Amino acid sequence: MAQDLAGKVAIITGGASGIGKATVELFVAEGAKVVIADIQDEAGEALAAKLGDAAVYRHTDVGSEADIQAVVDLAVERFGGLDILFNNAGMSCGAYPSFLDDKLDDFDRVMRVNVLGPMLGTRNAARVMKASGKGGVILNNSSIAGLLAGMAMMTYRASKAALIQFSKSSAIDLAQHGIRVNCIVPGHVRTELSSFGEKGADSDLAARIEQGVGAVYLSNQLIKRRGEPEDVAHVALFLASDKSRHMTGAVIPVEGGVTTGDPVNHLQEIMDARAAAIAGGKT
Repeated sequence: MAQDLAGKVAIITGGASGIGKATVELFVAEGAKVVIADIQDEAGEALAAKLGDAAVYRHTDVGSEADIQAVVDLAVERFGGLDILFNNAGMSCGAYPSFLDDKLDDFDRVMRVNVLGPMLGTRNAARVMKASGKGGVILNNSSIAGLLAGMAMMTYRASKAALIQFSKSSAIDLAQHGIRVNCIVPGHVRTELSSFGEKGADSDLAARIEQGVGAVYLSNQLIKRRGEPEDVAHVALFLASDKSRHMTGAVIPVEGGVTTGDPVNHLQEIMDARAAAIAGGKT
């Protein structure tokens, strides 16, 4: 490893599993000391134990101001400061085929975790970064659902769109203190959050679900494979390191090309339809 984060201290929310876990492991391998913030106590403690003195776990509800302040304080007390915050924790909402069927009963919780959480984390971490005089790096984890309009899951889409706007606005606000803020936009990454039941099923059923759902995921994706947590973790490493020192306010898609544009050749479809119409008119 290049040790791109040697001497740095990071907090990673939602760090016990998925993208968060992959990022914790990569950051530690690159020389950082990491506070793992999550509500999955067993997984978080196990990960911290595996990584030894380079990591510590703290139970953290990101929607709680007291919990956020406690995890920031822990980073300073245990490791001597705070250089990087990755607001990775997030949650989805109820999946209804149509917005007309959506009960909106999870609106408050989703917004609390996906929007208020990163806002609290950014504010409290930035206060420490400003006081240190060294600046720092803040990363936010959004979603292609925050960039692309679409049907259903409106609460989740709204929360992730709000996070993109917050990332840009806080980048402007915090630049004067030497704090860079960038936003990662993952696509169809294979995590518990993106699972439609394959992870809890027996092996045969899981394989069938993965095959069927995976084909839908990839239908509008240019790179024809599901993303893995490590794909996002490596982008987070770049943005957290000095290699991206001239970047702030950026929104970086890590989604296999989903947001690039429509991959269907509609001109060919039009030409085929025209040819079919002409052929159909011949006797």
